Amino acid sequence: MCTLTLLDNPRVNKKASFSSWFIKGVIIFSGCAFLSSTPGLTYAAQAQGSDQARKKVTVQTSKQLGFRDKSAGPDSKISSMSLNPSLFQRKAPDKLMLDSDANLDYRVAQGCLRRSFNEDNLPESIGIINRQFSEFFKTQTKTFFDRMRGDCIPYAVTFGSRNRFDSLSIMNGPIQDSKTEVWTFTPSAVGGFLIQQDYLRDESKRLTEIRIPLRDVLYDPRKVSDQLPVELVWELNSLIKQIYPEKNNSLENTNSVVRLIVDFGDRENWAQIWAVEIIDPATKEVFANAFWLERSGIPGGFFTGTGESLERSFWTNPLSYRRISRGVGMVRAGNSKRSKAPASVAKASAPDTKQRYRAHMGIDYSAPIGTPVFSVANGKVAHIGYSGAFGNLIVLEHPGSYHTYYAHLNSYNVELELGNEVRRGLEIGYVGSTGRSTGPHLHFELRKNGVYVDPYGSRTQLDLWSMRDNESGQLTREILLLGSPIKQN
Repeated sequence: MCTLTLLDNPRVNKKASFSSWFIKGVIIFSGCAFLSSTPGLTYAAQAQGSDQARKKVTVQTSKQLGFRDKSAGPDSKISSMSLNPSLFQRKAPDKLMLDSDANLDYRVAQGCLRRSFNEDNLPESIGIINRQFSEFFKTQTKTFFDRMRGDCIPYAVTFGSRNRFDSLSIMNGPIQDSKTEVWTFTPSAVGGFLIQQDYLRDESKRLTEIRIPLRDVLYDPRKVSDQLPVELVWELNSLIKQIYPEKNNSLENTNSVVRLIVDFGDRENWAQIWAVEIIDPATKEVFANAFWLERSGIPGGFFTGTGESLERSFWTNPLSYRRISRGVGMVRAGNSKRSKAPASVAKASAPDTKQRYRAHMGIDYSAPIGTPVFSVANGKVAHIGYSGAFGNLIVLEHPGSYHTYYAHLNSYNVELELGNEVRRGLEIGYVGSTGRSTGPHLHFELRKNGVYVDPYGSRTQLDLWSMRDNESGQLTREILLLGSPIKQN
């Protein structure tokens, strides 16, 4: 009896010079093979789950909910009898436990291995020291190497803690066309190994390749917005700022381009960047890259080609313009506005010189009134309306028991309603000074299971910001399928 685990089933289409691909699957566990007789059927259930995770659904709300009355204006103070009290419980920070499969020690290696007569020894050649896997690899890849093209074998391999083998993807040559195939090997949770076979086909029209001059991405967002939806412009700008190599800080003065693989979405699916690279179009050198991974149970995320997560920055970037004025910690209690009473009077009325403090849970970003506020991740509107000290507040609910809070807003996006699904980068509101606020700023909070999280804390490690073992196969496949051809070692 064989236990099988199916991985994701992305699809790519050629537009401009990019090859499209379609998947027909083979899953092998401990020597048992299952081949789908109809292309795509093997992965139908998994693909459906992935699509559902990316669908945008507008939930019809009733006026009885009382979160927002458009006719009253965005700044009107609205209370709700159906308000979820747990959204406003002020729990003190505590230790956060990582998921058991979170991998904090993670690395990726890639290259194009020169072909030889002993191609089935590839695992040992690239550093995989696992005798059981080596024997499995030799047994299963006899037919694969019969279809090799070119003079090297592209590969991407991931290792976990103590150099543990996590996943390996190989391609039948550095040529991307209808005959290209990628095999991905991953250890099974119950012993043995799994294989997923991906074939490039002209079947899908979902993904598109775009090339934009690097200087435009860095300095002229108007030119970028001519080619991408507004939320992808914000996302791309954030990505490039993170992966832009500092040692090559003059790249914008060259002919370097940003190569994108984009899904423009439709009425049922969000637009999404799946791969981004900074490359030299003449030499084909890739200076930096990142890939989007759909993740089970938590929001998707971007990872570099070396396995580094880029998500922490996204989850702390709710403004296009920002200056942090106050972080998580303790602030003076009571009215924080400066007293107009003379110093002598203040001393007489307050003989106790000890200052009272209250916990300040969240990050304050100073910004002018009206500055746009963006959703930091895909989620659902759990609250929109006035809420005491928070003033005008939006609370977004995200997979994995995460919530983000955007407080003291001047106004909201007029199209936003309770229950709406929102995408990362959507303009949800505007900076204000409502509620218990001493000046224009955005009060931002991240909570997990109702517990406050300091996203800037050096010891804060969440499953959002870690590569999980069961996701490594998806990353290595995307490196080979969506990235530029890997140069020979």
